[in-house]
Amino acid sequence: MIRFGQLLQTTSGETEADALAQLLPGWLQFPGHRLLMALLVVAAGIWLSKLLVRLLGRPIARRFTRQSVAQTVLGGVRGLTIGGSIIVAGSLVGLRIGDIVLSVTVFSAVVGIILAPIVGNILNGFFVLADQPFEIGDMIELDDETRGFVDDITIRYTKMFTLDNTFLVIPNGNIRERDVTNYSAEDERTRLSLDVLVTYESDIPEARRLMERAARDTTDVIQGGPDIRVGSARYPANPGCLIADYADNGILLRLRYWVTKPYKIATVHSEVRTKIREAFAAADATVEMAYPHQQLVFDDNSGEAQVAIREAAATAATDPVSPDAAGDAESTEPTTESTSPADPVSSPTDGEFGGSIPSSDERPQSDGSTATDGDSS
Repeated sequence: MIRFGQLLQTTSGETEADALAQLLPGWLQFPGHRLLMALLVVAAGIWLSKLLVRLLGRPIARRFTRQSVAQTVLGGVRGLTIGGSIIVAGSLVGLRIGDIVLSVTVFSAVVGIILAPIVGNILNGFFVLADQPFEIGDMIELDDETRGFVDDITIRYTKMFTLDNTFLVIPNGNIRERDVTNYSAEDERTRLSLDVLVTYESDIPEARRLMERAARDTTDVIQGGPDIRVGSARYPANPGCLIADYADNGILLRLRYWVTKPYKIATVHSEVRTKIREAFAAADATVEMAYPHQQLVFDDNSGEAQVAIREAAATAATDPVSPDAAGDAESTEPTTESTSPADPVSSPTDGEFGGSIPSSDERPQSDGSTATDGDSS
């Protein structure tokens, strides 16, 4: 039998396929036997790839804690095994290994130029797998406030189920350029803040106590326990209320509390608001929510009547007045009553101030004399 090492010492007229064909027994050397052998090699490569994935699955999973990275490594092992079997099968049907490699290289160059975006997504996929910003099952939020759970991470794209039960397929090139918030990284507990404005007349200690109790009575809110560590800092796990600011309309109170599950943020936030409103309503008017007020004050001299008079005067100044309107205006003018001589407030009489007052029939002349209505000029 020909040894495998002798296959490398083929003559110039022989090909690798002829050398491999010599390994077959005589009863298999029939027309088309090379094609059959190629199919068998490919089938063996597929079976071997599955076997390797089964054997290396657990060691790779222990080596890489991230599930997406482990899946990518196992996929690479499977692809290399099947690709190697295809190359061997091609050599059996008469294709030279050098020609196959050259063809693959040229084809890759052409495809790389034409399909540059896809190649870019593949490279970004490797970066996503290496940086590990999120993992399968994590709850993330995109820069457009879309929230959901990561379903799968591949080399080309990332699959995501939103909280509205819609399915998103995001290319890795796009997801690397967007701001992504991971709510499930390391610890799923999330701290929320709620601002409430109360009046200056309210009982502030009582308001803070009611807000903290409302948060503790809400489901999925951490009521207490050990401090929660965030980086190098530690924060109390129980709800806490602080005075945040002295605003124009009241005192701003800020309630901080922790939620156990990130996908329940909206529900918990609404329930806490409802409980705070109910607690303030039952506080016997000691705590009141503040809101902007506007108060209009009119005194006796500048009330609605004065405003109406000014508007009427402005209208009369701009619009022509009809004769009927003029008559009405004259009738509304105040009249003065004449006083009789017996009236103590009447005009002074002759001799009261040492002189006489000329009558209405006398008119002064230019030469100092007076003339009556009967005199002619």
